Amino acid sequence: MFTAWDKVLLARDSKRPRTLDYIENIFDEFIELHGDRLFGDDKSIVGGIARIENYVVTVIGQQKGKTTKENMERNFGMTNPEGYRKALRLMKQAEKFGRPIITFIDTPGAYPGIGAEERGQGEAIAKNLLEMSTLKVPIICIVIGEGSSGGALALGVGDKIIMLENSVYSILSPEGFASILYKDATKNREAAENMKITAKDLKELEIIDEIIKEPTGGSQNDIAGITSNVKKSIIKNLNKLTKINKDILLEERYEKFRKIGKIER
Repeated sequence: MFTAWDKVLLARDSKRPRTLDYIENIFDEFIELHGDRLFGDDKSIVGGIARIENYVVTVIGQQKGKTTKENMERNFGMTNPEGYRKALRLMKQAEKFGRPIITFIDTPGAYPGIGAEERGQGEAIAKNLLEMSTLKVPIICIVIGEGSSGGALALGVGDKIIMLENSVYSILSPEGFASILYKDATKNREAAENMKITAKDLKELEIIDEIIKEPTGGSQNDIAGITSNVKKSIIKNLNKLTKINKDILLEERYEKFRKIGKIER
């Protein structure tokens, strides 16, 4: 039986499928779009338009690398303000044309560099939270690996929150939590257990809606199988969400996150 810390390590595994693996295996006719129209193109965020069965959707996800070179190019999945603004630009475009939005969450957190702060990191994340809460199209958010801090939540306001079995979703890393609360980063295992960051914990707390089972040893052991399961979940949820009146959809999204806020307090 895996401990919470074991699942943290699995979520961080360099062989684990990334956003582009899911896009390649799940969607057809993917057209990637670039740039925030303000500063530049952040490669830690991949986004564009795609088709899944009879649906045309907007897909946005955080992209880590699998090698050191790829991670340097993708900034280890840590997003700058221009990445969040690119994501928001694509989400607003999706709303304009009535396309459902699918997000893939996989980040150790937003990039904490000086340049990111100077360009408005906090404002960019806050604006995504605000705007996503009122977008008049269905939003499905899927945590595929590590979902940490506001960097993850900036793509995580949706009608359905789904986690892979061995992914984690938390306010910050167990190491960071241990450093702040216990004044000892080596207590990361204890922190991971107490933070309730696994899919099982979060489903019991009703913070997420669904868990997608992974093959033994993690999703990297059967990429075709895990992407097939994720595809089935997306289609199932799209079939339900696209039938809901837009006003009701927004009201239910609002109530969902009000409820989560009460749980956290």
